Amino acid sequence: MKRLKDILYRVSIEAVHGATDVTISKIEFDSRKVESNTAFVAIKGTLSDGHDYIEKAIALGATVIVCEQFPAAIVQGITYVQVNDTNEALAYLSANFYDNPSEKIKLVGVTGTNGKTTIASLLYQLFKKAGYKVGLLSTVKIMVDTEEFKATHTTPDSLTLNYYLDQMIQEGCEFCFMEVSSHGIHQKRTAALQFAGGVFTNLSHDHLDYHNTFAEYRDVKKSFFDYLPKSAFAISNSDDKNGVVMLQNTKAKKITYALKSYADYKAQILENQLSGLLLKINDNEVWVKLIGSFNAYNLLAIYAVSVELGIEQFEALRLLSELESVSGRFQFIVSDSKITAIVDYAHTPDALENVLQTIENIRTKNEQLITVVGCGGDRDKTKRPVMANIASTLSDKAIFTSDNPRTENPEIIIQEMEKGVEPQNFKKTISILDRKQAIKTACQLANPNDIILIAGKGHETYQEINGVRYDFDDLQIVTELLQQLNK
Repeated sequence: MKRLKDILYRVSIEAVHGATDVTISKIEFDSRKVESNTAFVAIKGTLSDGHDYIEKAIALGATVIVCEQFPAAIVQGITYVQVNDTNEALAYLSANFYDNPSEKIKLVGVTGTNGKTTIASLLYQLFKKAGYKVGLLSTVKIMVDTEEFKATHTTPDSLTLNYYLDQMIQEGCEFCFMEVSSHGIHQKRTAALQFAGGVFTNLSHDHLDYHNTFAEYRDVKKSFFDYLPKSAFAISNSDDKNGVVMLQNTKAKKITYALKSYADYKAQILENQLSGLLLKINDNEVWVKLIGSFNAYNLLAIYAVSVELGIEQFEALRLLSELESVSGRFQFIVSDSKITAIVDYAHTPDALENVLQTIENIRTKNEQLITVVGCGGDRDKTKRPVMANIASTLSDKAIFTSDNPRTENPEIIIQEMEKGVEPQNFKKTISILDRKQAIKTACQLANPNDIILIAGKGHETYQEINGVRYDFDDLQIVTELLQQLNK
């Protein structure tokens, strides 16, 4: 139980109707979860407005209503708190309700278009290997030290964030690594959190369905660094043209990493094979199990964070060499017939190009490269033709198929992809609506030593069609299909 006036600390209040010296047992922004003695926060979402559910929340037992405008009918005995922004209010209410857990743990946020999951997950893995109790908030999963929970968003809502951070404190975790999405920043989910550090990976074409322009997308990412405290560190990829922008107004300690330009943390790729990378990091060589230049950037960022958080340099390198690939990130199997199948989450033009270039760099050119790729429905439509162009240009064969069509017609999504294919690449492309059939076709077209890339879904174990999630695991399906072909 918490007193309302205590959890209103730092909340920007415009007006109050009723008493604030009352106690509440929980906070909710979903009216369906309201119980007796709940503070209900009315959030204006993209699909519905919480203000429309205030009466329902009160009927279910809400005693406090936090809203942006008072309802027409004021109910006696209910406390109404008017704020300018309920998203921001929820962030501070949640943090206060759980006694500001982010202030009791070293919380590091990772933001950027690509690499967030890999960096956050491998940092968790590295610090666990170093003997610490650690938390993880990622797209793939949430970890409270060794206990795993299912993740539903890249950056959870502020109530969920503070709940799990509180669980981490109770479990004795010293560090937490989390993905920070542009949606999460823009919707103030991270507003009340105290970060010990932030990492910028890169910025490329994504989420323009949500952010109106690329400049807006960039500035939202930048705002995360703008609000870092002086006690924190801000680590930025200086090879990305937006890397310097991220650090422009931050009060945090500015640190850079790069492969191509001068930086505080510098790396060079000495060898790039399917079995791993030989890197030279600040004059010290280390063999790692991950491959590709994009992973060289990820590993360099991980090394920088580790050193900044106090791990000795040679110990950080040793731990780096032990890290295993993250689920759905360049995961590969080799069949009995020597066909290599790679599953990767690449769902942006930049990520897809990075993966295809990595394959190009490690293959001997005699093998055929077959790419299976789709684009998600209800998401940024402008990247569809761009991704199709990249796949058809950098592959020997490209099969366009469904990703998560969600509420869109998958045939139309594929048609929009096809518009990006240049005339000379038409003969290299096939469109197959059914994703399993598309993967099966790729397996049938492949000869010994050929490479199949299945891009877009990575770690996801479902396919979402018209609001329903069906079991679908790219890695499992391609493994089974290749085994069947070997019989």
